Amino acid sequence: MPGVMREGAGPAVCAGQDTSFDDTLRPASFADFVGQRKTVANLQIAIKAARKRKEALDHVLLSGMPGLGKTTLARIIALEMKSNFQHTSGPILKRPGDLAGMLTKLEEGDVLFIDEIHRMQADVEEYLYSAMEDFFIPIAVETGPNGRTINIPLKKFTLVGATTREGLLSEPFRARFGILEKLEPYPVEDLITIILRSGKILSAEIDADAAKLLSGRARGTPRIANRYLRRVRDLAQVKGRGRIEAPVAVEGLRMLGVDDAGLDDMDRKILRTLINHAGGPLGLKTISVAVGEQEDTIEEVYEPYLIQQDFLQRTTRGRKATEKAWRHLGAPPMDPIPSPQRQLFT
Repeated sequence: MPGVMREGAGPAVCAGQDTSFDDTLRPASFADFVGQRKTVANLQIAIKAARKRKEALDHVLLSGMPGLGKTTLARIIALEMKSNFQHTSGPILKRPGDLAGMLTKLEEGDVLFIDEIHRMQADVEEYLYSAMEDFFIPIAVETGPNGRTINIPLKKFTLVGATTREGLLSEPFRARFGILEKLEPYPVEDLITIILRSGKILSAEIDADAAKLLSGRARGTPRIANRYLRRVRDLAQVKGRGRIEAPVAVEGLRMLGVDDAGLDDMDRKILRTLINHAGGPLGLKTISVAVGEQEDTIEEVYEPYLIQQDFLQRTTRGRKATEKAWRHLGAPPMDPIPSPQRQLFT
């Protein structure tokens, strides 16, 4: 039934992902979606044109850091196209058969959303080529030297892929997406609007100063802004008068370990590891072992913000802490040339 949001069945479907972004706060239309104006405008034009032609929308690739709204936009695309929505994730798709069952159940114009699409197995990715381009999939009916395959036709559907690592997609795969949009971190002004909107939905009264404070430390990410709002709301209800004011926001962020630069405990752990090794350079594997976090998580979740805020540099030899990082953690930058050696150059 058009317009119905449905999750598929079977091992390839991950219906409960993205739980950190509460569905009650998720915008349900482009009118409610704050920020990413260029991406939203481009998607609206493409959707209107596809509906006018009564065709399925071109395949869409959304890239950007976690928490910027890729899943939300995928859901909005399905709603605006009045199509069904199926949601799965790249790591879950272990073999082509996992994908075949989903593809054959898609109706005309349905939206198939694959989160973390860069983490699909290579043979699964290649299996998508004919599905995306010619709308059929090959099925082996006999094995051995005389084995043969038959092509199963598919209804014309829209694949929406989300990735935090667009560079890991092969060029043939990337080229099959007709619409490519990169989501950028949100300015503080947009995050303030998002927090005030979320506050109304959650019946959490928040003043402008508190919203600005939370937004300034949310790393340009709505998901983080909304998480901070929920935790600060708890504090206001337990220890305050229910209203979120600036002092309550400051106390809540302190309890969460978020400092005035928006860095949390893991950010500081990464920087301290570098500083404890003369500022680096250090390899990602060494940092991962030292802080007890997966390499992928460090690279995809923590590093982008640290690099954007000039706390960390990536070099050919590894990661280095910047002078700003040393100052932020209260340690004077280490002299790159020890004093006995320095005398040789004076």
